[in-house]
Amino acid sequence: MATAHFSALFVCLLSLTLIQEVQLKPETKKPVRLFTEEELQRHDGREEGQPILMAVKGVVFDVSKGKEFYGRGAPYNALVGKDSTRAVAKMSLAPEDLTSDTTGLTEEQLESLESVFEGTYKAKYPIVGYTASRILNKDGSPNDDFKPEDQPHFKIRDEF
Repeated sequence: MATAHFSALFVCLLSLTLIQEVQLKPETKKPVRLFTEEELQRHDGREEGQPILMAVKGVVFDVSKGKEFYGRGAPYNALVGKDSTRAVAKMSLAPEDLTSDTTGLTEEQLESLESVFEGTYKAKYPIVGYTASRILNKDGSPNDDFKPEDQPHFKIRDEF
């Protein structure tokens, strides 16, 4: 009887120890910050070991885990190292579309932009910052009142 109690106690302690060992550690997030155009350009996939960054609607994403799509020589490499909002909206890789300018986009293109922004970029890639030069209003115009502290994933203690 004592052996059965001891065995049961041993199994409970062993189980608790194993549970503690396999618990997932909380994900540590890098600070969210503002990027200048020059800083963003340095993360275009050319330099091995550097994160690959791109911005859509002024939100900077780390697309490094999609290196086969965005890395050097990859099909969508033209989109990285800059704010490619217009190109994403138009599903275009044309050099003139590799910009944050949304002037003249159709309603359909703006809806496509929102769909890809939410369904692809925000769903798959971590937000690491915002572009310093431009954040878009819903109508596509620049938001001069943009405040990083009002944005998702930003904490006032984060670095710039």
